Amino acid sequence: MEQKLTDQVIANDMLIAAKSGVKTYASAVVESATPAVKDMMKKHLDDAITFQSKIGDFVMSKGWYNAYNLNKLLENDCKQSQCAINKIG
Repeated sequence: MEQKLTDQVIANDMLIAAKSGVKTYASAVVESATPAVKDMMKKHLDDAITFQSKIGDFVMSKGWYNAYNLNKLLENDCKQSQCAINKIG
């Protein structure tokens, strides 16, 4: 079973990447050696958080991500896991 590149797949991939970006910038803030670099990283972190929030709101509004409904979230994760297993096997 081949997964098609749909708006949902693209948006969910963007959300995953955005979350990763937030984590990366947060690490950069605490690891910065100078105040100037720390300030710059904080600005990038704020921008990354804003972007992640917009993507998160979008996918939730479409019903593609159920951050506040654990049962739906687990159901979707199981479907995606089964899809990945089917691709391998």
